[in-house]
Amino acid sequence: HSVSRVRAASCYARRMTVGSNRKLYILESQGKSSGFFYGIKTMAEANLLFDYTGHLPECPTWSDAEQALYWADIMECEIHRYVPATGDHQILQFPEEVGCFALREKGGFIVALRSAIWLADSRGLLQHKICDNPSNPQLARFNDGGTDRDGRFYAGTFWGPGDYNGALLVRVDNQLRPKVIQCDIHGANGLAFSADKRWMYTSDTPNGVIYRTPLDADGEPGTREIFRLFKDGEGIPDGAAIDEEGCYWSALFDGWRVARFSPTGEQLAEYRLPVRCPTMVCFGGADMRTLFITTTRENMSADEVAKYPLSGAIFTLPVAVAGMKKRPFIER
Repeated sequence: HSVSRVRAASCYARRMTVGSNRKLYILESQGKSSGFFYGIKTMAEANLLFDYTGHLPECPTWSDAEQALYWADIMECEIHRYVPATGDHQILQFPEEVGCFALREKGGFIVALRSAIWLADSRGLLQHKICDNPSNPQLARFNDGGTDRDGRFYAGTFWGPGDYNGALLVRVDNQLRPKVIQCDIHGANGLAFSADKRWMYTSDTPNGVIYRTPLDADGEPGTREIFRLFKDGEGIPDGAAIDEEGCYWSALFDGWRVARFSPTGEQLAEYRLPVRCPTMVCFGGADMRTLFITTTRENMSADEVAKYPLSGAIFTLPVAVAGMKKRPFIER
């Protein structure tokens, strides 16, 4: 491929022309999982999004207006933007790890950096600090997050020491008021919301559990309940998304796959990957029937990266059911 760059104060643009469309195959399985290979019925074809591998890509976010995919590379302190139709790739650099972000209705981003949540413009320049990280930023950085159906922003932390469930989930409302709404978490992940606004889904990746939490008419959370627990060998639930049928799609870290679960927690399908650690999924494309899958190579040995060189790549998978569109962050 050929690459050209234009450097600016806070970002650079990179146009990439990929000479060949590299393809791979992912197995789709139906039914309940008691292991990785069972009841295989069909084979679905997936593609690499483009010739790219990151360190810890996360938080894929589709812009319907721009027909572009955004994502964060947490450990590289970056937000990326890629336009599939043109191959244009932009990278915005931030001063700290980018745990998660959302696009703003007014343009730019709301972004959870290690030490604080900020509003930033479309060039990545920080404009207004909303709040500090309510955890100790030396021990817990922000991790997974996104918006609900009313355009409020949520960001969860990851408790680095791992000695107890010291992470938190923070909500920033439309008036820029922050509030800690959940605790007793080791590593916050898997945020998604049902279309009827009745349920918030989250996962705690190190503890191998997906929760759902009832929401009242004002969006205030009740008592969370277990949606699904994972056994050894199944992988552990990382980032997620919801489709139009109300099913929950989870990237199963250390599980080599993405799985689709019914609203009652039954596994309906799984999609195998050629890498061990997918990190998050989102829906996009003109018809919202493309699943974008981020993966990581963080903490992998040189031998594993050499054996599985696509670790850290982004994959696309055509799916039959359209996904729910992510709302932008709305300020009032």
